[in-house]
Amino acid sequence: MFNNRYVRTIILSRVFLQLGIWIRNFAVLLYVTDLTRNDPFYVSLISVVEYAPIFLFAMIGGTLADRWRPKRTMVWCDLLSAASVLGVMLALLYGTWTALLLGTLVSASLSQFSQPSAMKLYKRHVPAEQLQGVMAMSQTLVSVFMILGPMIGTFIFLQYGIEISLALTVLMFSASALILSTLPKDSKEDRSARTGDFMKELREGIRYLWGNRSLRVLSATFAVTGLAAGLTQPLLLFVTIDQLGLDKSFLQWLFLTNGAAMLAGGILIMGAAKRVKPQVLLLAGLVGSALVTVVTGASTVALLTVTVQIIGGLAYSGVQAGIQTMIMQNTGAALIGRVSGAITPMFMGMMVIGMSLSGYFKELFSLFTVYATSGVLLVIGALLLTPLLVQRKVRKQA
Repeated sequence: MFNNRYVRTIILSRVFLQLGIWIRNFAVLLYVTDLTRNDPFYVSLISVVEYAPIFLFAMIGGTLADRWRPKRTMVWCDLLSAASVLGVMLALLYGTWTALLLGTLVSASLSQFSQPSAMKLYKRHVPAEQLQGVMAMSQTLVSVFMILGPMIGTFIFLQYGIEISLALTVLMFSASALILSTLPKDSKEDRSARTGDFMKELREGIRYLWGNRSLRVLSATFAVTGLAAGLTQPLLLFVTIDQLGLDKSFLQWLFLTNGAAMLAGGILIMGAAKRVKPQVLLLAGLVGSALVTVVTGASTVALLTVTVQIIGGLAYSGVQAGIQTMIMQNTGAALIGRVSGAITPMFMGMMVIGMSLSGYFKELFSLFTVYATSGVLLVIGALLLTPLLVQRKVRKQA
């Protein structure tokens, strides 16, 4: 896969981009908590400005990505992200710290235009048999920074402060843009001649998604998975304190274990990409995640909880790589932006709904009941996939 210039260049640019994102996110988080004395309103507002663009711009960004030249779109998004952080640095000189939130919002919004463009280039320039490996590689990169990102971001902020952290963020975003600029000029196939009605094209993407059985099933699976993930995501702290009877500092080891397993899972999937079908990978990942979720909610033994976090990290890698590969395989290059832009908010929207309900359900029922419900939802997501597996089996027999 690294012999492919597009894969090599985009992955390298994403290394610098991820560095910039984690340095910025933790600099903003730690600076705001220090300044507001851990005010929960402003701390929660940070999460809002990071997630809100997914709802606001995912579909819009995907539609525009289908119209625009992908290389140029990605380069400009990185440059504008760097410029937005530079603007925040200038605002801080005049004491306007709330500009940090605005800068984060702008940068997170631009990623909704850049990500579909990267998928469009993969669709155009990566052989079909390598797509699953490339998706696994992308997931592996995210997993690496889930482990290293918080440590790097926290270290830089504590050692050098907000100004240096933001300056490094500008440097990382600019480096990503520079690396992407070395890609060949956008080809005729990559360029869109469409200049018509934007809303018409957006509706065309939704109709395409609804009319494609595989994508429709994937959307339902992704939505159910998002709800299941949201129900448990805020509750791992209570597993640590209430179930295991440990200090909240033990939580970092659960996250570290899970992230390391996701990294290992991504590497394994890259090695087995040609031998394992994405449908099977996704199904196995969902079933494994369901088992892990139920055991996590029931476990009172730290070693067992850590062990299932390892299994959960491996399973989550399968879920993400399987879904992304199936989206790529079942979508035409001209519509990849709109389709990915429509499916992603389904996951995020349902996850936010689950997060908003998790605390209420925990108090109303119990911690285990919430985890068990999440596990059942993951099994439902796996069952939703069975028509695609049966359809593939029938085709083989024919």
